[in-house]
Amino acid sequence: MSSVPSFPEGQIESIARVLGECGSGSDISRVLHDRGLNDNSGEATKWRRLYRIFLTSQSQHGCANQVLDFIQSFLAPARFVGRGEEFEKRRQELNTILAFSGLEYGADGRFRQCTAAQTIDEAEKRSRTIRAKFQGRRIHSEVLKYCRTELLQDNYFHAVFEAAKGLAQRIRELSGVEADGAALVDQVFSIEKPLLAINTLRTETEKSEHKGFATLLKGCFAAVRNPLAHEPKILWDGEDDAADYLSLISLLHRKLDDCVPTRLGRQ
Repeated sequence: MSSVPSFPEGQIESIARVLGECGSGSDISRVLHDRGLNDNSGEATKWRRLYRIFLTSQSQHGCANQVLDFIQSFLAPARFVGRGEEFEKRRQELNTILAFSGLEYGADGRFRQCTAAQTIDEAEKRSRTIRAKFQGRRIHSEVLKYCRTELLQDNYFHAVFEAAKGLAQRIRELSGVEADGAALVDQVFSIEKPLLAINTLRTETEKSEHKGFATLLKGCFAAVRNPLAHEPKILWDGEDDAADYLSLISLLHRKLDDCVPTRLGRQ
């Protein structure tokens, strides 16, 4: 990592307070030793120790690199296995502080540069990740299967794109049809000779439900996947939309869970 300008004292204090809640005193001592940071602070309180150590490091080296190196080791995702919600909470708190310096700590444990925030509202808004928007929503495993990497990198544009492609791939796997988009849906969920059905298709109500599901699938491909495939990423600002799109794709996958092959499609 290139040299990162030193953080102001107020930021150092805020960072130290967040990190002080992320582990025990012995955890802090171990990581300090591993990263070559000397503890001559004379402090007993966890956050005060870190505050003094970080200020000393910045004074000696003229940059914040050792502070960031400590964060990557102490707030490493692997340390929070089974405690994902805690990791996200601390990461969001940290990113609210780092936003003023044009930095962001990703869910993959890597730092990225971003435009520096100018206000508290801007910093707090930026730190709210898509996972927070998923609270209370059940996201299907097939969604994560195709876009887990993109979500870990907070790459919402490509997360939605990959999830939509994964939806089409699952329909192909279930039906054996190698078409795509609307053509795939029309062939697999035809009302006359469907290859897959979401119900028995015995009543007009069930037929309408089946048609509606097919329309939702085609609408998803038309509204989500196709525009994203042709729209420059720089023009897409869709964190809020991404949560809703991924929820829609999750719903469609749950409907696919209940689909069954039909005899009509084999005639």
